[in-house]
Amino acid sequence: MVLRGEVWWVRLDPTLGSEIAKTRPCLVLSNNIVNERRRTVVIVPLSSSPAASPPLLVPVQCGGQKAVAVIDQIRAVSKERLDRRMATLSVEHLEAVEEALREVLELD
Repeated sequence: MVLRGEVWWVRLDPTLGSEIAKTRPCLVLSNNIVNERRRTVVIVPLSSSPAASPPLLVPVQCGGQKAVAVIDQIRAVSKERLDRRMATLSVEHLEAVEEALREVLELD
């Protein structure tokens, strides 16, 4: 079972244009009911490269490592792309990602 707030290694290739590529950690954002019933999950990729720059690049800590959630790269992926579970994000970091999503998508 894939759970909201977990970070999984996800195979994102093949990609097009400016989409984030390769296998990388991704945060699962879809709720647990959707994760249970659908063959896809909604994720946001994490990166260790760029400096944090909210709301597009939100700082998080994952598996003891600093990273940024790349908010504008949110997408649905097949569960077949999920390789292995890496960690679970803290409630505080998940809330920071949620707030950035609300701002970027103008949901408030």
